[in-house]
Amino acid sequence: LQKLKEMFISKFGSAPKFYARAPGRVNLIGEHIDYCGYAVLPMAIEQDILIAVEPVQTQVVQLANTNSSYLDFSTNVNNIQINKTKPQWHNYFLCGLKGIQEHFGLNNPTGMNCLLDGTIPPSSGLSSSSALVCCAGLVTLRANGKTLSKVELAEICTKSERYIGTEGGGMDQSISFLAEEGTAKLIEFSPLRATDVRLPSGATFVIANSCVEMNKAATSHYNIRVMECRLATKLLSKSKGLEWRKMLRLHDVQTKLGVSLEEMLTIVEEVLHPEPYSTEEICKCLGISLEELRSQILSQNMQDVSTFKLYQRAKHVYSEAARVLEFQKICSEAPANALQLLGELMKQSHISCREMYECSCPELDRLVDICLQFGAIGSRLTGAGWGGCTVSMVPTDKLNTFLKNVKKAYYQTDGQRLAVEDNSLFATKPGRGALVFVEA
Repeated sequence: LQKLKEMFISKFGSAPKFYARAPGRVNLIGEHIDYCGYAVLPMAIEQDILIAVEPVQTQVVQLANTNSSYLDFSTNVNNIQINKTKPQWHNYFLCGLKGIQEHFGLNNPTGMNCLLDGTIPPSSGLSSSSALVCCAGLVTLRANGKTLSKVELAEICTKSERYIGTEGGGMDQSISFLAEEGTAKLIEFSPLRATDVRLPSGATFVIANSCVEMNKAATSHYNIRVMECRLATKLLSKSKGLEWRKMLRLHDVQTKLGVSLEEMLTIVEEVLHPEPYSTEEICKCLGISLEELRSQILSQNMQDVSTFKLYQRAKHVYSEAARVLEFQKICSEAPANALQLLGELMKQSHISCREMYECSCPELDRLVDICLQFGAIGSRLTGAGWGGCTVSMVPTDKLNTFLKNVKKAYYQTDGQRLAVEDNSLFATKPGRGALVFVEA
């Protein structure tokens, strides 16, 4: 903090008035289901985004970063332009800023000088971009003398991150605000609420970065999956005589039919086929024209996609949603073999992400195998996938040998990975959520 303060003074010529922090997160189980309406089970990590702030009289926001590879940026607060085509760091800050401005209808928002520092490895699936959006929202709120509940902040930041083109579901922003030290959270949506999940003793969660960078906003993979889930929702709804035009998320189908997740999996088997669906076939199933599909259902960036895998995506979502509830149940009942049972769920989750959701990559699969080989009870990709990190549950008494062996097997075999191994493999405990503080 002292270092950040000194850099701030040398950059802007005066001291910051306050600081805000927002943590990254690791999702223990429940991948790619938040935007389908299902509960997830993340915890905040100790790594975070920290911003030093000085509100100023001018209508200008000046942004600087302690990492010199991220360039300075300044803009007039009344004219926020977010460039979707280039997900540069300052655009994530502008998302949070704009979200708060629009929520309160601020006509002349306060200008600010901000210096940002971050310890979350970027593009690693630990949610550095959402932490930045949340931190910026918090900074803007404080600088303009406004207050909101944590739940309201999480909801505003979820919506505002969509300015950059990511159709996220709200897990990252919710855990960033609602996290508490020492406990993971079951996060449910609409209405947003968080329940403590006490993790069993005797195991430690270890994060390992595959060192394959994956930038969610810059990739179409992520948004295609969101669309495949939406199309699966519509086909399942239509086959069951529901008002399919109004149905947007796989959770809505289950709610409307009033059936269990197991029954939903049976319905997926009956209604959808494993072969990919062409746009023509989707139109035929829904009884609409290609023109209507393109204008009413497919988003702007999906117009050129010609085939969609609906069966696999729906199967992953309903089975993963069931694994989340099972994980919570095991944690609360704490049977003698709790760690084995949780480990099994993590393994199943990874297999489903790899085979049904196809959001893994060869490096992540190899890293999961290495972690299991060297004593992890469970291991899986975490975050969007296609790169980024794995999370493993490791018996605490085996932690040191585990770390040593994984370093040797994955990081020390490759020059590029060797260079970043210190920040790429670490044990973590559930950390606390976002907050603003004034230096003592």
